[in-house]
Amino acid sequence: MSRLWRHSERHLVSRIGWLRAAVLGANDGIVSTASLILGVAAAAGSRGEILVAGSAALVAGAMSMAAGEYVSVSSQSDTETADLARERAELSTDGAAEREELARIYIDRGLDGETAHKVAAQLMAKDALEAHARDELGISQAKTARPVQAAITSAATFALGAAMPLLTALVTPTAWLVPVEAAGSLVFLGALGAIGAAAGGAAVSRATARVTFWGALAMALTAAIGRLVGTAVM
Repeated sequence: MSRLWRHSERHLVSRIGWLRAAVLGANDGIVSTASLILGVAAAAGSRGEILVAGSAALVAGAMSMAAGEYVSVSSQSDTETADLARERAELSTDGAAEREELARIYIDRGLDGETAHKVAAQLMAKDALEAHARDELGISQAKTARPVQAAITSAATFALGAAMPLLTALVTPTAWLVPVEAAGSLVFLGALGAIGAAAGGAAVSRATARVTFWGALAMALTAAIGRLVGTAVM
């Protein structure tokens, strides 16, 4: 008696769409808000000015991330839609040439000619457009552009990331704000790198070091500029 075999393995590549947007949003939220807070603090800004700047950075940044992600991913989606429409038209007008094109792709990947033509014929008999989308255009379900998902994910994670340095500034005495804000933000960035790496199945130590290094560089440069501007103005 034959048994129905089911492939239950789940691949991490299916997380690419939302994971990229989430890591980008949270990282940008932490770095940009912490950098702005450090810049204002280094320029001898008052606590009120620091909190107002941080709050404005959170709101404006979240809206900017949502709009930017939606527009950029929508452009990708439009391109995919146009390519699929073109491919659908070519399949309807010259199916034989499209089948030969698909077979050539499989031959280039290592199949012999006879096998490649059989595979192309069988896949096109099931779903010709899907076969060409995946193997000719590189468009798959896991990598399909989702503008709304990207926009919401980026905005939410940016706000979450920005809230951490903002809360740190809120509870830290003004005299200690710069060192505590910098240290706390580096801890937040390290945690983000570790979480993102774990979710994507990557090396945790490398991702943590990469995120922390670039965040530290951004904050240091912003604080230095803030101090210079503050000194010049005063």
